[in-house]
Amino acid sequence: MIECADGTFYTGWTTDPERRLQQHSSGRGARYTRSRGPLRLAYVEPQPDLASAMRREQVLKALSRKRKLALAAGQAEN
Repeated sequence: MIECADGTFYTGWTTDPERRLQQHSSGRGARYTRSRGPLRLAYVEPQPDLASAMRREQVLKALSRKRKLALAAGQAEN
C-alpha cells in the first residue's frame, strides 16, 4: 500500500515495491497517485505467487480506512 500526501491509500501488487513506488512518485504510475504526491510506502506483504497477490490486493482494497491505518502502523494482521 502506498500512502498519498492527502492521507488516502493506493493498493496494488508488484514484484518490486521500491521500483513501483518510484514509478508512482515520478508520475508514471496509476492515475490515482499522479496528483496525490508525495508518496510513501506504507505496507508491503509478500505473496507466494501472482494469483495470491491479486487475491490479497482485493482483500486489502476492501478494508476500512481504520484497518488500513492499523496495517500501515504494524498493529494489525489481516
